[in-house]
Amino acid sequence: MTNLIKVIGVLLLLLSNTPNYANGESAGQLAYNQCIGCHSFGYSRTGPDHCGVIGRQAGTAKDYDYSIAMIESAIVWDQQTLDEFLTSPLSFIQGTTMGFVGISDPQKRQVLIEYIKEKSSSLECNQ
Repeated sequence: MTNLIKVIGVLLLLLSNTPNYANGESAGQLAYNQCIGCHSFGYSRTGPDHCGVIGRQAGTAKDYDYSIAMIESAIVWDQQTLDEFLTSPLSFIQGTTMGFVGISDPQKRQVLIEYIKEKSSSLECNQ
């Protein structure tokens, strides 16, 4: 009986750590959920619009009031710069107003970046 309880406990633990894809969201969409409080792919919120972010110079999206640090960074957003920024935004661009601690898990960052790349260059985004 004790072994059965342990097995059930392990199964419950594994199930609780498995992403819920029942509603059709991809791993990238699930990762982006932590961004949607401030960002979207259609308009600026508390943070700037992510539509077309890949290849765009930091601090240049229209209709958004950036920090001086972001404007003066001269960074162009690509896979590498997004990876470095998302690791620790406050360290990568000192003086940024993005109050987000970062994503320490490299796999989660890559899934998120791939989703942003795909979504920000999609026809839906560019309308």
